Amino acid sequence: MKLLNLVALVATTCAVQAQSVKVNGVVSHQTTQEPLAFATVSIKDQTIGTNTDINGKYEFNLKPGNYTLVYQYLGYKTAEKTIQVIEDKPLKVNMSLEEESIQLEGVVVEATRSKSRESALLLDQQKAAEIKQHIGSQELSRKGVSDVATAVTKTTGISKQEGSGTIFVRGLGDRYNSTSLNGLPLASNDPEKKNIDLNIFSTDIVEYISIDKAYSVKQYGDVAGANIDIISKKHHGNDFLEIGIGSNVNTNAIGESTFYSIADRNSFGFSNTKIPNNPLSSFSFNNSTQSEKRVPIGTSINVNGGKSFFFGEESSLDLFATVSFGNNFGFHEGLSGSVQAQDNYTKKLNRKVYEYSTNTTAMFNADYSINPKHNIKYNFLFINDSKEKNEQYNGYIRDTTSEELGAETLISRGTYRQDRLFVNQLLGDHEINEQLKFRWGTAFNSVSAQTPDRQQYTLNNNGSDSYAFSTNSRSDNHRYFEDLTENEFAANVALDYSFAKNSENLYKGKVTVGYNFRNKKRDFEATQFNFQIVNAHNKNINPLALDSFFNQDNFEKGYFRTYTFRGGAETKDALKPQTYTGDLDIHSGFINVEYQLSDRLSGVVGARFETITQNVKWQTQLDNVGSENELTKNAFLPSLSLKYELTDIQNLRLAASKTYTLPQFKERALFLYEDITETKTGNPFVYASDDYNLDLKWEMFPTNDEVYSATVFGKYIQNPINEVTIASASNDISYVNTGDYGYAVGLEVEVRKNLISFDDAETNKITGGLNASWMKTYQELDNKKVADENPLSTSFTEENSSFTGASDLLLNADLSYIKEWKEKSLIATLSYAYFSDKIYALGTEQSGNLVDKAFNMLDFAFKFNFNENFGITLNAKNLLNPSIERKQENKTQDVTVQSYKLGSNLSLGLKYTF
Repeated sequence: MKLLNLVALVATTCAVQAQSVKVNGVVSHQTTQEPLAFATVSIKDQTIGTNTDINGKYEFNLKPGNYTLVYQYLGYKTAEKTIQVIEDKPLKVNMSLEEESIQLEGVVVEATRSKSRESALLLDQQKAAEIKQHIGSQELSRKGVSDVATAVTKTTGISKQEGSGTIFVRGLGDRYNSTSLNGLPLASNDPEKKNIDLNIFSTDIVEYISIDKAYSVKQYGDVAGANIDIISKKHHGNDFLEIGIGSNVNTNAIGESTFYSIADRNSFGFSNTKIPNNPLSSFSFNNSTQSEKRVPIGTSINVNGGKSFFFGEESSLDLFATVSFGNNFGFHEGLSGSVQAQDNYTKKLNRKVYEYSTNTTAMFNADYSINPKHNIKYNFLFINDSKEKNEQYNGYIRDTTSEELGAETLISRGTYRQDRLFVNQLLGDHEINEQLKFRWGTAFNSVSAQTPDRQQYTLNNNGSDSYAFSTNSRSDNHRYFEDLTENEFAANVALDYSFAKNSENLYKGKVTVGYNFRNKKRDFEATQFNFQIVNAHNKNINPLALDSFFNQDNFEKGYFRTYTFRGGAETKDALKPQTYTGDLDIHSGFINVEYQLSDRLSGVVGARFETITQNVKWQTQLDNVGSENELTKNAFLPSLSLKYELTDIQNLRLAASKTYTLPQFKERALFLYEDITETKTGNPFVYASDDYNLDLKWEMFPTNDEVYSATVFGKYIQNPINEVTIASASNDISYVNTGDYGYAVGLEVEVRKNLISFDDAETNKITGGLNASWMKTYQELDNKKVADENPLSTSFTEENSSFTGASDLLLNADLSYIKEWKEKSLIATLSYAYFSDKIYALGTEQSGNLVDKAFNMLDFAFKFNFNENFGITLNAKNLLNPSIERKQENKTQDVTVQSYKLGSNLSLGLKYTF
């Protein structure tokens, strides 16, 4: 309610103090009787009104007479009640509001029981004993966000590496973060990453996402940035079935006269991933070497449904299911190169990238309430995600391109990746008595990630139209198969005991003891088939018709031969792949105590002890015999969180903790991975870091959907791990503890505000949001430390640097217009994001750092529901279409090594609910 109205109310009350009568009450949920904080209570046809407090209480001082009270709360049916105020007779009027279904992206959710709503999440944030940050499906729908990776970047201090789902939290990258689903850990789908790619999670499955940047001992300790917990959607309320269809285009892709996709791959993302029979003694590969043409228009379809069953007066079963499929096209073109410290290009290529991706998601969950004290949940999730990337490079490469005038190198690289994720979870909540509660959960996750038949061909010309294959190395022309499977079992148990009742018969304290177990097993294998071209037949090659050279007839004629790193067809075990296996066991016990120290001050203190064993075995081209390495660690992890309620709507919070950071399986395995512009190898001598974390936060909640907050944070990391270039002839990239310490300090601010309410209506308004973070990161770079601890050496250009992936400034802003009337509703949102410069890779051998330059993005989302059944959405992303640039900041000048534009993405969707 506007400040002017409140001033008028106070003035009126003072003028008639002798005659006024107190009218108060509590506004609550009709079924659960939970109080509704910040509900609006007003006098019909007058300008008098107020909001309920955190406990749902409200109060008026009114002159004797007849009045109609109007009760309003977003997501609930408006209620009215006529009262008679009699002199000298205080009146108590309680009201229970009935929830109504609200249309969200992909599901109808009941307002109070769901944490999808922005106001419900803010209320949870305000009441929580520890620092919390959430983003719900209502906000994601409003901003037109379709995947979890983009969703988390809408919160303070988080950015995403362009072109991937890798998340940076307060300047800390993949290794410092963790990912979970409903509180249970998720396996990784990338051999180089600790966390699963968040791009593959559609927001169709999300109720809300919890981003916990302040550590709690209830979580595993391998986290310093944040734990990102995806809470899956559930059904509660009226039965429903919803069908949605959509289409999308990328302006770059649709602007190409011909869109070239990788040949012979299934359009739905389910392709043959097996190595063919006899690939060394015949040319038996299943897929063509050539591209195929496609029309780059994406489509999507999703079906959601929910149903509830009731058994007797206390038992119920709520079921929810969703199935969806979508595909997308993309294209970008620009410079891709590498530069020496003297500013000379060793590679200077024009790069064209044609991209096609698919995502198939199926989720089912069942929530069985045995009675009000016992509940069991089952969650199943399946995701099949595929990505095709057809890359065409042409230009200069020092090692392969002739110096003759007009000479050029052409590289064709086609990569297809298919990931499958299966998640099974079973969870239970049990109230043994008033003081004792027991919670448990188990999960079995399985990830299968393949890169089947990646193809790369390198050709040169000497200034003419005639091309020949590069024969600098067999691997210049190859086909590559990669297969990763990762299975993970996790179990959580926790017992809550409440104690020490206060004068209001509420418990002041709670102690939680628990145990967590986690076992992760990874099997990885890769085989690369390299082609040795016979020079006598290496002429007049058509780059657009490579099938005319690579075929069974030419193989039999001896035009080329096929080898692995072990040898050719005559070599025993030549088809035996490069392999490494990883095994991680974590046993954890914790104790956590929450206590209300005073009316305003509460605290949480906890301690966790973990025993960690990480074992890696390998047999690769770097170590043909094979070996293994074991890392063990015992970690004692304390945490402290204090909350002081400055007022009923303001909190001051302090959090401090210790955590650790493990190196990943592949970082410790002697495995070689080759890309166009870089080669990576593991290092068995890299070891864990220790992390110390501190947060101080102020937050204010003026109304149920508004917030102001400011957070100062600091992180100190002992023995930080980095990806660096090794000082050697090949300049491979590896992983080492680069110095004794590093730190990150920063400031985060967030404002979410109702800017304009038209006609004093909560359902006709303009709202705005702004969050920003500024940070400073620093790490020591010590060549001597690296040489003393590893059989590797480095030659860092500088003695210190910022963290890789850390932007000094991150900014998100949005402006929304929201209107609801009768059965119709409209939401239009303009979102803006800015990312400042960040280091991609550290400079060595006098070369400068590789820096991803600042850029910004502007998105627009429009959603209109014609009635309670039919709705339409229109999204436009990356409207500014800035250049994405990477520069090498040498001592003499900054040299561009990468530059391209992504294009704008436009999508239209329709949905109908039965």
